[in-house]
Amino acid sequence: MHDIQNEPDSRGIAIDEVGISGLRYPVTFDDGHTHQQGIADIAVTVALQAQRRGTHMSRMIALVHEEAATLTPQELPAVLKRGLTLLDTPALTLTLSLPIATQVTAPASGQESWQIHDVTVTGRIDEGSCTVATAVTTHVTSLCPCSKAISDYGAHNQRSEITLEVTGTSDTPYPLPVHEVIALLRTSGSAPVIPLIKRPDERVVTMQAYDHPVFVEDIIRDISLTCREKGLNHMIRAKNLESIHSHDAIASLTYTD
Repeated sequence: MHDIQNEPDSRGIAIDEVGISGLRYPVTFDDGHTHQQGIADIAVTVALQAQRRGTHMSRMIALVHEEAATLTPQELPAVLKRGLTLLDTPALTLTLSLPIATQVTAPASGQESWQIHDVTVTGRIDEGSCTVATAVTTHVTSLCPCSKAISDYGAHNQRSEITLEVTGTSDTPYPLPVHEVIALLRTSGSAPVIPLIKRPDERVVTMQAYDHPVFVEDIIRDISLTCREKGLNHMIRAKNLESIHSHDAIASLTYTD
């Protein structure tokens, strides 16, 4: 059967990225510490040479099915190299996003519940150079230092959404495991978010937040300081879902050693 994608193209224009997105596929995340199954949202793109009319998108599904059914970040560089051959391309990007659950314990009652975190792993290989970026997004509680300082009693607090993305290379593609990222983020605010708490737990968490006020700037600086001490290339985004304002407070930074 004639393969139209393999026809030559006379326009002489290369394409940076072409491929698929929005593919929902069952995946097992297994990094040696965290082992969970879920439905991932997946994107696969390649660089298309100027002389090629199209790419083989069905082969992208095959790559996911055969190589990414178990997502092991440490092995992603080898998967990407095999993908270059399968798709006959000089550059390939594979992105997988899925929720990861961790069990948390309420501080007073000992009640257990599950906290959900969004994880995205992006691997890119281009002319032999490979990077793997692992991003984790979670929520914490933050209490405003200014509100505490100027109020006779109380202070406004809110939920904060934090994303930390750590980028590794072919030699060390996964320098900070997901469970360590989660632990770091959950201690970066004024208090952790806990789905199931009783009144004694609420008292503990409320007072913990009051004793540890942080601005959105404090959150990302503290996280970045820890990452720099570990020698990690990273990007951080934080958003305070403000409780007394009609806007959110945001901050971000990128650090490359």
